[in-house]
Amino acid sequence: MNPTFLSWGIALAATAGVVLRPFRWPEAIWAVAGAVLLVALGLLPPGLALQALGKGTDVYLFLIGMMLLSELGRREGLFDWIAVFAVNHAKGSPRRLFLLVYLVGVAVTTFLSNDAAAVVLTPAVFAAAKKADTKPLPLLYVCAFIANAASFVLPISNPANLVLYANHTPALGLWMARFAVPSVLSIVATFFLLRWTQRGDLQDKCACGLPVAPLSANGKVALAGIGVTAIALLVVSAFDLQLGLPTALLGLLTTLAVLVRERESPLALVGGISWSVLPLVAGLFVLVEMLAHTGVIAQLSRLLAHATQQSQPAAAATSGLIVALGSNAINNLPAGLIASASALQAHSPERLIDTLLIGVDLGPNLSITGSLATILWLLSIRREGEEVGFMQFFRIGTVVMLPALVLAMGARLLVGH
Repeated sequence: MNPTFLSWGIALAATAGVVLRPFRWPEAIWAVAGAVLLVALGLLPPGLALQALGKGTDVYLFLIGMMLLSELGRREGLFDWIAVFAVNHAKGSPRRLFLLVYLVGVAVTTFLSNDAAAVVLTPAVFAAAKKADTKPLPLLYVCAFIANAASFVLPISNPANLVLYANHTPALGLWMARFAVPSVLSIVATFFLLRWTQRGDLQDKCACGLPVAPLSANGKVALAGIGVTAIALLVVSAFDLQLGLPTALLGLLTTLAVLVRERESPLALVGGISWSVLPLVAGLFVLVEMLAHTGVIAQLSRLLAHATQQSQPAAAATSGLIVALGSNAINNLPAGLIASASALQAHSPERLIDTLLIGVDLGPNLSITGSLATILWLLSIRREGEEVGFMQFFRIGTVVMLPALVLAMGARLLVGH
C-alpha cells in the first residue's frame, strides 16, 4: 500500500477512535495507538515524532497546573463553598442559577482559559446543582459551551490562540479591537440559544437559603492559588511569554503549600487527576506532524493562497467555516496547528487568520470531541457519574454553534482592520 495513504488511514482511524470511543476505551488510547503505529511502521521518522511531542510542552505544563489547582479546590471544599453562594443568589430559580453559572463561566474562561473553565468550573457547578436539588446537565452544559464561546476574548482565553499565532499573538489593544465585538456576539448568542435548548429543564424551583459554612484554611490557600494564577497569566500574556511553565509552577507551589499544612502524602491527590489527557494531547501532536510530513499542509497552503487571491472575504469566511467543522473531526488543537502552518506558508492576511481563530475556538461547540476543553469537561462529568453521548451533545451543538459562528465571523469581517 502507498505509505502516504496508509499514514492517512491510520490517522483517520485514530481520530475516529477518539470521536467514537469504541469499547468505551479512553480517548487517549486511540490517539497514542495511532501515533505509535505511525512510528513503528516507519511512516513517520522517530526524530519528527519527538519534535512533535516537544511542540506540546507548553500545553502539557498548562494542563498540569490547572488540573492540580482543580483537584485541590475539589478536595478542600472550595467548590462546595462557591456552590452555596451561587445557589443562594439564585433565590430558588434554576433560570437565575443558569445565568449566574454562565457569567462565572465567562469570567473563568476569559482570565484563566477555556481549559480551566472545563477543569475548575465543572466540579463547582456540579456541586451547585447537587446543593440546589436541580437537574445538573443544563448547568454542566454551560461549562462546556462557554469554554469555547468566550475563548477569544483575550489571547490567554484559549491555548489554541497561542498555537494559531505561533506564540506571537497581537498586542492586547489590537486584539481587543479585532475580537471585542465578535466575542460579545459569540457569548450572547450562545447564552440565549443554549438556554432555549434547556428551557424544559429550567422550569421548576430549586433549593435556596442554604447555610454558608466557613471556608477552611486550605480552601483559602487553593482559592488564593487560583487567583494568583489568573493574575500571573494576564501579566505573562502581556509580555508575550508562554503560559505553561508559570501555570505549572503556581499549581505545584499551591499543592505543596496545602500538603505541607496537612502533612499528607501527595499520592491521593495525584491519583484523583485524569492524567490521560496528557498522552491524548501528545498523540494529537504526532498525528498532525504526520500531515506535514506527507505534504498535506503544503497543499492546503497553496489552496489558501489561491483562494485569497480570488477574494479575501470569501476565502476568510470559507476557511473559518471549514476549520470550525474540521475541528470537530480532528479536535481543535491539531486543527489549529494545521491552520497556523497553512496560513503561515500562504502569507495570509490578518482578517483570514482571525476568522481561522474564531473557527478553531468556537467551532468545537458542535460536538464533544471538538476541543480539548470539551474532552476535559467530559472527563470531569464522568467522574461525577454523568454521561453525555456524541449525538446528545451534537443535537444541542447544531442549534447553538452555527448561529454564533456566523455572527462572530461576520462581525470580524465587517470590522476590517
